[in-house]
Amino acid sequence: MPSSTLSAQGALWRSLGLVLRVLLVYSVLSIGCFLMLRTIVGYSSFRDDVQFLLLKQAYIHNKVWKTAFYIHVFSAIIALFAGFTQFSPEFLRQYRKIHRLIGRIYVWDILAVNFPAAMIMAVYANGEMVGKSAFVLLDVLWFWFTYQAYATARKRNFGNHKDFMIRSYALTFSAITLRTWKLILSHAFVIDPAELYKIDAWMGFAPNLMVAEWMIRTGKAAKPKA
Repeated sequence: MPSSTLSAQGALWRSLGLVLRVLLVYSVLSIGCFLMLRTIVGYSSFRDDVQFLLLKQAYIHNKVWKTAFYIHVFSAIIALFAGFTQFSPEFLRQYRKIHRLIGRIYVWDILAVNFPAAMIMAVYANGEMVGKSAFVLLDVLWFWFTYQAYATARKRNFGNHKDFMIRSYALTFSAITLRTWKLILSHAFVIDPAELYKIDAWMGFAPNLMVAEWMIRTGKAAKPKA
């Protein structure tokens, strides 16, 4: 078989693989955002006896905690939806101004709104020091990676900007994986709810960061050296 034919077939398979990966990513993101929207709708009644609030009855009359909770619940979905556009090279090429606008919204939604709200929630988290430390670390890393993504973009260092955005969004997506791991672990094992909460607090974001670093490193390794 001629080398040109083999090269064409290889390019076809690579393109097909890319399309399948994109479809998989967007399918997961779509399902995750849909489930998050369903959760948010459940809180729109502002009742104190629904979903996660059932576990926080000790703090339900704490106005600072409750305000932080609702700010976090209703604003974090904005950052989550950014994943539909901000990692698409085609979108960046065709809609550069919109990419920048959504990026700014994403950054300020996390730095100015969600970081302080999530930190208050982390301090009041269940799971004693194990759970609290997990959510404090998650929030600090979320702030730092997002800030670095913003700072590197300002310096036009777009390679590092993309890497930090991948890390930042991996932590944003912990809103989905936190709930996913809880379902998996509670159905696969018989675990005390208090211990499950501690495990889930770390499983919600630590594997996400590992996958993010793998994506960053393999992406760099795949690029030809100058």
